[in-house]
Amino acid sequence: MKNPFRYFNSSPEVIRLTVMMYFRYPLSLRQVEDLLFERGIDICHETVRFWWNRFGPMFAAEIRKRRIFHRPYSNWRWHLDDVFGRINGETNYLWRAVDHEGEVLEVFATKRRDRKAALKFLKRAMKRYGRPWSIVTDRLRSYRAAMRVIGISADQTCGRWHNNRAKNSHQRFRRREGAMSKFRDIKTLQRFASVHASIHNHFNLDRHLNRRDIFKQNRSAALAEWRQLAA
Repeated sequence: MKNPFRYFNSSPEVIRLTVMMYFRYPLSLRQVEDLLFERGIDICHETVRFWWNRFGPMFAAEIRKRRIFHRPYSNWRWHLDDVFGRINGETNYLWRAVDHEGEVLEVFATKRRDRKAALKFLKRAMKRYGRPWSIVTDRLRSYRAAMRVIGISADQTCGRWHNNRAKNSHQRFRRREGAMSKFRDIKTLQRFASVHASIHNHFNLDRHLNRRDIFKQNRSAALAEWRQLAA
């Protein structure tokens, strides 16, 4: 494997730190630039943009491979939901699949919210993770129509509060989106949301469920693994 950092003057450690700060925290490009300058790293905010576009998808793909190998995903229950956003005055939709433990399995950006979009989203998620035992959704008819085509409509569960797992998962992305002044096109939305979901999964340590000593061990292990990406 060729070294992906071979044509860059900055060290791999600086690039990993920059990408982690931009995706893990709700910071703008210029805020990341200022925080790095305080650490003695002088780069432009456009460099931050270039690095996340260049290395973000690569880091996310490696994280997904490692997590599938070390932590098999659960197909017991999936939670599906979608939110809308405006790009250049047009409404677009971001679909999200989350398992019962809060792991983001798949995100998918579309321009429509119909059966065709829901079917493509379900096929994409099931191709990677297999068929779940149960799927929790809201009352959007597109879900049932798409599941009827696949033959899993009997596995669907609807309820007013049953899908809070997926809706809460949207909140982190919404906070992150607020610092970015929106997106310019749907391809950028898809790329950023996918990378953001993978990095969130990597650093999602269930702080509220573990003792302080266990949380510190998990945090150190996550940081050590992050520093080895694309090494």
